[in-house]
Amino acid sequence: MMQPLTLSVGQHTDRGRKAVNQDCHGVVIPRAPLAATKGAALALADGISSSAVSHVASATAVAAFLDDYYATADAWSVRTSAEKVLAAVNAWLYAQTRQGQDRADQDCGHVCTFSALVIKSNTAHLFHVGDARIYRVHAGAGGASLEQLTTDHRVWVSPERSYLSRALGVQDRIEIDYRAVALEAGDLFMLATDGVYEHVSGADVHAALQDAPDMDAAACRLVQRALANGSADNLTVQLVRIESLQAREASELLRQMAGLPLPPLLAPRAELDGYRIVREVHGSSRSHVYLAEDPHSGAQVILKTPSIDLAGDRAYMERFVMEEWIMGRVRSPHVVKPAPARRRGHVYVAAEYIEGVTLAQWLRSQPRPGLDAVRRIVDQVAKGLRAFHRLEMLHQDVRPENVMIDAAGNARIIDFGSVSVAGVVEMASHDEDWTLQGAALYAAPEYFLGERGTVRSDVFALGVLTYFMLTGELPYGVGIPRAAGRAAQRRLAYTPARAHDPSIPAWVDAALHKALQIDPRRRYEDVAEFVYDLHHPNSAFAQRTRTPLIERSPLLFWKAVSFGLGAALVADLALRR
Repeated sequence: MMQPLTLSVGQHTDRGRKAVNQDCHGVVIPRAPLAATKGAALALADGISSSAVSHVASATAVAAFLDDYYATADAWSVRTSAEKVLAAVNAWLYAQTRQGQDRADQDCGHVCTFSALVIKSNTAHLFHVGDARIYRVHAGAGGASLEQLTTDHRVWVSPERSYLSRALGVQDRIEIDYRAVALEAGDLFMLATDGVYEHVSGADVHAALQDAPDMDAAACRLVQRALANGSADNLTVQLVRIESLQAREASELLRQMAGLPLPPLLAPRAELDGYRIVREVHGSSRSHVYLAEDPHSGAQVILKTPSIDLAGDRAYMERFVMEEWIMGRVRSPHVVKPAPARRRGHVYVAAEYIEGVTLAQWLRSQPRPGLDAVRRIVDQVAKGLRAFHRLEMLHQDVRPENVMIDAAGNARIIDFGSVSVAGVVEMASHDEDWTLQGAALYAAPEYFLGERGTVRSDVFALGVLTYFMLTGELPYGVGIPRAAGRAAQRRLAYTPARAHDPSIPAWVDAALHKALQIDPRRRYEDVAEFVYDLHHPNSAFAQRTRTPLIERSPLLFWKAVSFGLGAALVADLALRR
């Protein structure tokens, strides 16, 4: 069994010398699989003292965050999950605040500060708005010191007066501070409201930890120390110590089939977990793909088995196991679906069978499809890619061999061996080597600089696919894989699609050129923008792509030439007289 992430947590709150406690706090340490995909979460909120309902705001913020964070997509990164949840919480609190303002009730501001710590794998993710604080506690020979990891959002107008510059519920949009901190076993963090941190020191924290029997008791002693030191505010503190880190290996999610044997090479009529093999569809040094049939239902499926020779390659096996997990989470009619689940005795990927051909085969039978036919396919592939991108996934291997075209002309993305999942990437070791997984000729230039991909990288691949469908060529030839440095990449020149086929509209070529920029910052941000410009002339390209008159209207061009020549002849005769 892999070593799990283990934590010790303590927390305590007290209204102190105030009549109402407007602070709120909470912690969730989930079981598997959420422990691996989402991590543990601590949250703390402090309501503003000028509002009679700010305790409602702080309680709502903490409860909603701890509930809704764990309901977000498994594939999302911690940052995306938390920020989307907090945006929704802020919108609700702001709506309540506005209702109070509409009633001229100035004591109904649903406003609070908020700080959260999400511990996943080997990283602590900090989210913060307001003036509660998150500290890392450093033990030393003379006691302990406090390293403040958050920045107070408070403006001081005088030594005695200040106000919050940022908090939940104040505006319709909120900017949340985010920070990621690498973890080591033994790290200790403290989350505290101002009623505590303004009245305790590192020595107080050290003493509380040394004298208390457990973390809850240590938190209680810190609150008592702050009260004894004169705190007049509500007091809340949370302590969390990293007892052991999750091993820098695949999570349980990635190892779900690790104990199962690999299938042997399969021949027609062989059986695998109740499936009967019909024929081999594709075989390579990395995997084997078979058409199989369920004898009971008659349904046909595609089975993909890993290479026996690569069974000892941990990274390869992790990516292989992830394929079906990814397939089951991407919802789109333009992405292949997994086969119905069944009990397994071997490692393989099972997907629905699509009766059709790959786009590569389709292009061999229709080597120069028209622009409308190309648009229809690109539109569908783009919709499939957007389904990946909504889940913070990158396909990273968009090419003709990985798109299926069925008898009705519907396109679906297949093969998930190169997909990058943000929520899984952040579980990997920070120093883990990264290598390009997809086909080099369709890959974005940044991959060859050793950089990780973005949505713009998939935009580039879709641009190459579109260019190839229209021209049968590649926009930079085979130059990109050979240009491993920035200087070499800057020397690459885009070959206009119109150089291969003058019938391609100049504005379509301009859209291709933007999608295929070497610098990702100059590309489209989203595949939908690229697809739109394939259908609609972009006015931004007008000056660069103005079609010559001879192409727009040959008759008018020659009339103009004839008129010009005639005028010149008349003028010459007049001069001779």
